[in-house]
Amino acid sequence: MAMGAINVVRGSRSTSEELLQIYNHSDSIALAVDNPELFNRIAGTFHSKATLRFVILLWGEKSSLNVSGIEELPVFSYQEIIDLGQESYRAFSGAPDSRSMHLFETISSDDIATLMYTSGTTGNPKGVMLTHKNLLHQINNLWDIVPAIPGDRFVSMLPSWHAYERACEYFIFTCGVEQVYTTVRNLKDDLRHYQPHYIISVPLVFETLYSGIQKQISSSSMLRKALARFLIRVSLTYMEMKRIYKGMYLTSKEQQQPSYLTAMFDWLWARVIAAILLPVHMLAKVLVYRKIRSAIGISKAGISGGGSLPSYVDRFFEAIGINVQNGYGMTETAPVTAARRLNLNVLGSIGHPIRHTEFKIVEPETNETLPPGTKGVVKVRGPQVMKGYYKNPWATEQVLDKDGWLNTGDIGWIAPHHSIGRSRNCGGIIVLEGRAKDTIVLSTGENVEPLELEEAAMKSNLIQQIVVIGQDQRRLGALVVPNEEEVLLAAKKASIVDDHATAISQDQVNRLLYDELRSRTAACSFQIGPILVVDEPFTIDNGMMTPTMKIRRDKVAAKYKQQIADLYK
Repeated sequence: MAMGAINVVRGSRSTSEELLQIYNHSDSIALAVDNPELFNRIAGTFHSKATLRFVILLWGEKSSLNVSGIEELPVFSYQEIIDLGQESYRAFSGAPDSRSMHLFETISSDDIATLMYTSGTTGNPKGVMLTHKNLLHQINNLWDIVPAIPGDRFVSMLPSWHAYERACEYFIFTCGVEQVYTTVRNLKDDLRHYQPHYIISVPLVFETLYSGIQKQISSSSMLRKALARFLIRVSLTYMEMKRIYKGMYLTSKEQQQPSYLTAMFDWLWARVIAAILLPVHMLAKVLVYRKIRSAIGISKAGISGGGSLPSYVDRFFEAIGINVQNGYGMTETAPVTAARRLNLNVLGSIGHPIRHTEFKIVEPETNETLPPGTKGVVKVRGPQVMKGYYKNPWATEQVLDKDGWLNTGDIGWIAPHHSIGRSRNCGGIIVLEGRAKDTIVLSTGENVEPLELEEAAMKSNLIQQIVVIGQDQRRLGALVVPNEEEVLLAAKKASIVDDHATAISQDQVNRLLYDELRSRTAACSFQIGPILVVDEPFTIDNGMMTPTMKIRRDKVAAKYKQQIADLYK
């Protein structure tokens, strides 16, 4: 990147065929690989179907490479690259007339710095052309969201090549901070050991932390469990009242500004309730929340991006005193476009646009700009918006107009400005309500946003993962991955099986999960009908999740196509 070359990044978990497709489509000339094992896995495919000028091996010994048939291919270790650079620098700086002997090309801010192929939850990968200007915008403006100072410690567990992680790393290293890399398996221990000031991750990680805390509470004695749950309920109510009297309570998009008298009564009522609950909330901090915070650190904030943060997780962390800042972006926007600030952390939103960034909401059919409070398709414009999709002008034209507005494909609205009332400080905040392409259209003509149902279902400890289905059907269904341990415990408590049982029949699992779903989604606009219980979890390794741990609906639907068809017979 420093010399103007373009890098094309991808994870080592990708298949040989996917890496080959990206290599050839991007017109790449060489490979930089993690280790000899990765190279040996893909060497055969690349040798016969790609042209390689050289290979850079980051870790491991060159002698471990399988170069049969490509012995003439130059291979450089990382250390050799460093040594070559130092030799060139010495030769260059030592020659008195060296500058006249070399031709220098200035890198423009509009030059492409990297190609990032989107994995997405639907469709084939597309090569996003990000420029130096796109990336520099993130470095220069993320301080407004994350006011990191030298010495702060960050924990991260996303792939370092991913747009979200990459932009965050570029930014935080300019702040002089310490970066700790971890994995899902080691996350709990590393949080306790390193006590980070910040964690940068995706919603699933915060859901996992929430589930772990809830499980810990559930395993306590009856008295401790009852006390902890009571204190958490009080804190949830206290924080809600606090948001109301501070004017940071997000109201529905249709709600009009209240009268002055109503607003004053609302403010006074919230103040009184908060004052009554404050002593209990302070007690909860000492008895319960201090222990939780000492176990996971995150003393300044958790930064959540790359997906929708469930409201119950958001509210829980607020109640126990851990700041979670929800952000929003896409690979196509390098990626951050909006985020919640610590001084205006309005739950249920993605905050205000970051500096030099504009949002607007449009009507999907006419492209007419809609007023605040009206739901439509979200468009964004700013210095971080991509140049386009590599060698794909048609796809570029579908999402990027001549005025620089990018169609995000998300549905949302902008909070209107109110001078009084519980949402008086929420004006201009962006609220998302799901993906336009995720909308399920039933055969009755009704449109369903699956996210509402999925978030409600995921509050249950019996459900590990869920995908709501029903396109062109009369009613909704769902694919459910059960939490087997919790399902067995629930069956014992309900006397479905005896206390010594080690297994439960499939019919009993189905019945338990169906009743649980009905209970959890009772308040939702739509109800779930038939369910398909899936034993194999959706993971990155089996291709059912993206690198940022979002379920790939198209892949799930394709894999279980026949079972889904049978479900609706």
